[in-house]
Amino acid sequence: MAIKIISFIFAHYKQLDDEAFMALIIVAIWIAGLVMIATSSMTKINRAACAIFTGTVGWVLYICYGTDFVMSQHPSEYIDFLGGANPTSVAVKEYIAQNIYLKYVGRGAELVIFLLATMTIVEILNNNGCFDFFRELLKTRNSKKLLWMMTLITFVVSANMDNLTVTTMMLVLMHELIPNRRHRMVYGSAIVIAANCGGALTVIGDPVGLFLWNKGAVTATSYSLSLALPCVVACLLPTWWLSRQLPEHVDLQWTSMPYRGDDTNLKVWQRLVMLIVGIGGLWFIPSFRSITKLSPFLGALCVLSVLWIVNEIMNRKLMNTDQMIQRRTPRVLQYGVLQLMLYVMGIVLAIGVVHETGFFSWLSAQLDHYVHHIWVVGGMAAAVSTVLETFSTSVSFFTLENNAPENALCYRLISYSCAMGGNVLMLGSMSGLALMKMEHIHVGWYFKNVGWMAIVAWMLGMMLLWLF
Repeated sequence: MAIKIISFIFAHYKQLDDEAFMALIIVAIWIAGLVMIATSSMTKINRAACAIFTGTVGWVLYICYGTDFVMSQHPSEYIDFLGGANPTSVAVKEYIAQNIYLKYVGRGAELVIFLLATMTIVEILNNNGCFDFFRELLKTRNSKKLLWMMTLITFVVSANMDNLTVTTMMLVLMHELIPNRRHRMVYGSAIVIAANCGGALTVIGDPVGLFLWNKGAVTATSYSLSLALPCVVACLLPTWWLSRQLPEHVDLQWTSMPYRGDDTNLKVWQRLVMLIVGIGGLWFIPSFRSITKLSPFLGALCVLSVLWIVNEIMNRKLMNTDQMIQRRTPRVLQYGVLQLMLYVMGIVLAIGVVHETGFFSWLSAQLDHYVHHIWVVGGMAAAVSTVLETFSTSVSFFTLENNAPENALCYRLISYSCAMGGNVLMLGSMSGLALMKMEHIHVGWYFKNVGWMAIVAWMLGMMLLWLF
């Protein structure tokens, strides 16, 4: 079979012009990168490295044949850029750098800076013990009550913060509270589902919604209202099923108050003030965007600056004595957070260069001709996101619907389907991969006990989207 494929490519090589052949190579590299990302749990190759490699190599190859691509995709804009001057290889490279490449860098940078700001907010709150209030809410030995409380907290918080950060925080809390590994597997599965559903509910809870919001494809209110009921159903149904697998009571490990007196001297009211400033500021970001029309990352930076000043005031005694603790300094630039940011930037650049080859326009035309049904496309997105990370899946499908109007159904449908697809096998969800790594859960166990119910919940959510 491989020999026949190679022979076919060799036989048709001369039928392709230079532009089409280079476009084929760029698309092939992109597909290979997606395969490596989807199989990263088996190959142990970092997803961020695959994404960055795909994006950077694609643009290098693109600019090598820049004249052909530019004259094919942007002929009138390039002629205006020349302003009557003779076209040269240097001129076309300058046009690509200033008018094409920089556009995708800006889109990726908006996402990365927003993630940097919000994760720094989370880190400041965490280092000051502000999230320990949630720990106090979980003081119950009733297993089902504990499960529902964990689910509710995760769902609400992940709708306002990055869902991967919230998942990690809740999984660490769960690991400290519950000594039984079998019980942790059940609680951890509920946390992952709640985080993915909560993140899909708002434009700031997940990079997918943030991507749509930044490009002006959706408005925050319309997006959340339309996905509210499907996301709630997709969260509640698997949680109810998981609650049936638990005994009546569960053994817990508790630590007494004060929350974390070993690494911070803040009083309870000070932590509460910081929590209100941080969470309240995140809630204000959509209003900031609506009022100023500026990018959401600027609103996030404003909230960060206010919280940081409050943090310095609250901890001024630590700064003036020998009690200054290193942990008080935000640790947002740690390895795992950098991976997420580099991954997002790499995916945006990779999909951008493939889009500039004209491949997505061709593929969109094929889907319109042979499929021509947005609900089928939504099902395809969900199927792909079961094994491929949801952000790369979503952005790829969004690019196919690039000409859809603001708040179009396709955006919400693809976003919802990809988020729910990540609940099926855990492989397509960064939150799910974090659970797999922490509790050593096998995909087979997860699908048998949780994944199939996630499929049922996704289908019910699709019906609600169709009805309303």
